[in-house]
Amino acid sequence: MNRSRRRSSLPALPAVVALVSLCSPQRCPAAPADEVVVRRALAVPMVLRAGRSATRTDAVEHQIVTGTWSVPHEGDELTMPDGSTRTWKTVEANADGWFEDDALWGGYAHAAITPPEPGVWILEAQGHSAVYVNGELRVGDPYHNGYVQLPVALHAGANDLLFLVGRGFRASLTRAVSPALLNLADPTMPDLIVGRAADTWGAVVVLNATGETARDLSLVSLAEGGQAVRTPLPPLLPLATRKVGFRIAAPARREGGTLRLRLALVSGSGAGQRTLDVGRLDLRVRRPAESRKVTFLSAVDGSVQYYGVMPPSGQPGCRGPALFLTLHGAGVEAIGQADAYSPKSWGYLVAPTNRRPYGFDWEDWGRWDAIEVLEEAERTLHTDPSRVYLTGHSMGGHGVWHLGACFPDRFAAIGPSAGWASLMSYGGGGPREGGSPVEKLIRRTSSPSDTPALAPNYAHHGVYVLHGADDDNVPVREARSWVERLTRFHRDFVYHEQPGAGHWWDVSDEPGADCVDWAPMFDFFARHAVPCTAAVRRVQFATFSPSVSADCHWVTVETQLRAFELSTVDIGVDPASRRFVGTTGNVHRLGIRLDALPAAGPVSVELDGCPLTGIDAGGPGSELRFERVGNGWRVCARPPSSVEKSPRRGGPFKEAFRNRVAFVYGTGGTANENRWSMAKARYDAEAFWYRANGSVDIVADTEARELGPDRSIILYGNADTNRAWEVLLRDSPVQVRRGSLRVGNRRLEGDDLACLFVRPGASSDTHVGVVAGTGMSGLRLTERMPYFVSGVALPDWTVCRTTLLSRGTEGLVGAGFFGNDWSVEAGESAWAEGA
Repeated sequence: MNRSRRRSSLPALPAVVALVSLCSPQRCPAAPADEVVVRRALAVPMVLRAGRSATRTDAVEHQIVTGTWSVPHEGDELTMPDGSTRTWKTVEANADGWFEDDALWGGYAHAAITPPEPGVWILEAQGHSAVYVNGELRVGDPYHNGYVQLPVALHAGANDLLFLVGRGFRASLTRAVSPALLNLADPTMPDLIVGRAADTWGAVVVLNATGETARDLSLVSLAEGGQAVRTPLPPLLPLATRKVGFRIAAPARREGGTLRLRLALVSGSGAGQRTLDVGRLDLRVRRPAESRKVTFLSAVDGSVQYYGVMPPSGQPGCRGPALFLTLHGAGVEAIGQADAYSPKSWGYLVAPTNRRPYGFDWEDWGRWDAIEVLEEAERTLHTDPSRVYLTGHSMGGHGVWHLGACFPDRFAAIGPSAGWASLMSYGGGGPREGGSPVEKLIRRTSSPSDTPALAPNYAHHGVYVLHGADDDNVPVREARSWVERLTRFHRDFVYHEQPGAGHWWDVSDEPGADCVDWAPMFDFFARHAVPCTAAVRRVQFATFSPSVSADCHWVTVETQLRAFELSTVDIGVDPASRRFVGTTGNVHRLGIRLDALPAAGPVSVELDGCPLTGIDAGGPGSELRFERVGNGWRVCARPPSSVEKSPRRGGPFKEAFRNRVAFVYGTGGTANENRWSMAKARYDAEAFWYRANGSVDIVADTEARELGPDRSIILYGNADTNRAWEVLLRDSPVQVRRGSLRVGNRRLEGDDLACLFVRPGASSDTHVGVVAGTGMSGLRLTERMPYFVSGVALPDWTVCRTTLLSRGTEGLVGAGFFGNDWSVEAGESAWAEGA
């Protein structure tokens, strides 16, 4: 039995310190719990057909969504969208509890479980993408991490577990023995440093094993030799699993090794305090020169994240140390990435996590994590901003290409190793030719993943390309294709192809793995520096979306004429004459900072042949803004208003999942609608935890006002079921109610419509994202929308019907981008024929 589910047998103690210190080193004693292992199931293969796309077909999910699902029996046939059939067959687990059968490939497995007694049980499974427990969707463990524990309510008699599986899987249930439990299998913890006291953050998973929201839980941490620290926890939904942050106060240690940290999960306070679970973690104590993990609070969701650091081996000099941002490959931990290098005498190696070892291919939340870590490390390590370098291996090599193109002025040089070019070239995902106008518009939203199209941005820094000639994981053609592109315009790049080397290689006797810690590449880095912005005389920059990448030196692309098509600027400055001249492409609003000018005074600007003279302007640090009007330009007297798009608040849909995002479920509908809304918010939070190491606040619509104006919100339901709709979306041009949906002046009817859209939030950098449906079928259609999968892009608004699951793209009804004023009329819409 997993020890993380045992309950403390200690009586309630009034003192926090006594509560923790009297616990045993491992866990307090607990009575054994019953366990149910799933050993027989019915399976049907090759049902789900999907890729890195918002569309998919799935005959089983179609039945669930439309309410026609029934428990299968041996020999039952399932009709697929193309008219072929699949047959349900019995499969049995091996002695270790694993199901391994061809019938599981890309299909489903159904198990009927009768527990010894009804109540809350803890489900542990591996190898599945998701599971329906008596009809409610819960997160899976496709990467076989082994740390997913889910409280589930089982009733008397048979309970239905329906697993979405890829190959093999295993599953078991253990009776919950406490109303709340610790799961210590997925900690995010810092390392301590010899000689330094610590006041920092850690995070562990907490389970609410009741049918009520838990509102009075706290975590008490006690580091060996230190003081107990109590951290109140946010409310946990019924049957929720959530990773929560807690404070750690640790005294200075004189030597390396480990330091014991005891944890107690308690409810209440004072005389009414109750100990629910206890546990122990060991923190590494590292010498100052050794690699270490550093934790911080993410602005994306308020979660505790970490990054790896390898300190310099010497004195970096008077300018401050350099910073080498290194991106790991798939399945690699950030601290493992840092440890793959020998220490550098002149700078810090800093390794972000991509939010998880598999993460997001360094796109989406992976990209945000990399930049967030870069800024955190620059602030805390006091590095030299002119000596920032980017490198990485495999998936991290792709991340180097991607981040180097998106943020060309942040790095002096980049060094991708075994990196693939794009999701399209390597993974087969992303844009394809053809399709309906709706398909084309949705695919266009994925254009930021087309990294090669942004190749001209590499002209801002040096490039060192490294690849093994016999790489059987990332073919060497990926590197050679980059070299061919660079040859057309770049004059400062090096390509080294190591003969006979595979994907991971090391040919020297020096510390570090040569495929990442390649000495000639670091020598190349040493010869490069980011120029002072005031010294930059010409800016050439391209972006597919200001929401992804807007700035380069003193130029900002604030809005586009056509969303998610390539925008370009090529502008030069002559400080002596105080004149800017240049061209643009697909730019609606442009910002120019006057960093290159020595003082305040009149400025002249010529954009696309349109002269603007005698503009009053300040000196360095001030900014001018220009807006496209017809074939010309005009000066804007103000920054974007609260009703205009901007790089910080411009959509599309996935951009809503940042800025301390919170989920708001509805309580104003029927019992089924309310139950769905809470379950969907809980599932999304679980999925974000699993894929992004996330921790999201979930509140009822009646509590939404308490979140404040500075947080993004994801709202679940519609105008008739979520009471926060009237406050947050009263003026939205997209309105969803029971039985109908309106986008601008177009009205659609039916209970099978699903709609995902985004609107501006209350502050200048927040959004309101909406997961809506016109009836239970439409609502359930949103349940497995893959918006947490990298490369899957959704525009500002998307409408589809349940036929999406039976006829694929034919179920797409409409999609679009709002205009720069957030209206439908000024934007771009695409509708299916007859919609």
